[in-house]
Amino acid sequence: MKDLLHVGIIGCGRITELRHAPEYANNPRAKIMGFVDSREEKAKEMVKLFGGKVYPTLKDMLADKSIDAVSVNVANIAHAEVAIAALDAGKHVLLEKPMAVTLKECEDIVAAGKRNNRLVMLGHNQRFAKAHVKARDMIRSGAIGTPLAFRTTFGHAGPECWTGNADSWFIHKERAAFGVLADLGIHKTDLIHFLLEDPIVEVSAFLGTLDKRYPDGGKIDLEDNATCLYRTHAGVMGTLHVSWTFNSGEDNATRVYGTKGVLRMYDDPTYSLIFEPVEGKRKKYKLDELTSNEDQNAGKAANTGVIDAFVSGVLDNIHPVIDGEEALKAMRVIFAAADSAKTGKMVRVRQK
Repeated sequence: MKDLLHVGIIGCGRITELRHAPEYANNPRAKIMGFVDSREEKAKEMVKLFGGKVYPTLKDMLADKSIDAVSVNVANIAHAEVAIAALDAGKHVLLEKPMAVTLKECEDIVAAGKRNNRLVMLGHNQRFAKAHVKARDMIRSGAIGTPLAFRTTFGHAGPECWTGNADSWFIHKERAAFGVLADLGIHKTDLIHFLLEDPIVEVSAFLGTLDKRYPDGGKIDLEDNATCLYRTHAGVMGTLHVSWTFNSGEDNATRVYGTKGVLRMYDDPTYSLIFEPVEGKRKKYKLDELTSNEDQNAGKAANTGVIDAFVSGVLDNIHPVIDGEEALKAMRVIFAAADSAKTGKMVRVRQK
């Protein structure tokens, strides 16, 4: 069994610079072999910061047999093509969200992982936040009784606060396909699956472009706000709101209500988790912080846990908490939400 994972990174945008590359560099069991990007100067910048070499093309990187695994950090529309090519080349794949832009593409990625006996993992970092892990343990143990309802929110000022680019590919439909629904909504949809261990089966959704604009002043051609009503298989009901127009700061809060109490996650500036029981004393936990996009852009160090889980998943053959099949469940909900917004009707989520 290998004790060092040799990694290639595909795409050299901000997610690579601020998360993937530094987290691989800080993991003693990983070695960055190199970078590839359509803009060669960006790959050269990453090499200067993190080592390795510049690969001229994706084909060159995938042909390098010394590379065991790759991070795929490219525009949404290229996810399926790049991920499947990497899997067919024998590489394990860590893929940024959303998995892909059609359900068939998502299913094809999962099938390619199985066909090649390679790990496909998604970068859903909300599953690794300590307050979320503790909350799931408490729900499992019955601390809040039977879950009844939830509400979850994720909003900030938009992709420019993350990328530093007022005209990034995130806000262009031809490259992103989805707006905030798949950018932030996929995180919180997957989080509800993680917390409740109960799949969402029905969706009603509103999508809107309220205020996000291109540099020329015109409204973007993707949704900048999404509100969804979800119902799980067990009948738990809840709301999701995601936004690129929370211009005064980031909101990344979730609450789960049960027959015996409520769990509050990341809605308090001091305590990352608060348990308010129907009977007994309130419990407060200082577990960690969810590093905001603004904080990380400003250089605040963070370890999301995603890279460590991926490295361990490959080297130790440990099944990660968010593999391709698990991520596919949340993607099915996102596609159902998009259908609901188009038709104005409640949509059943396709399960298989």
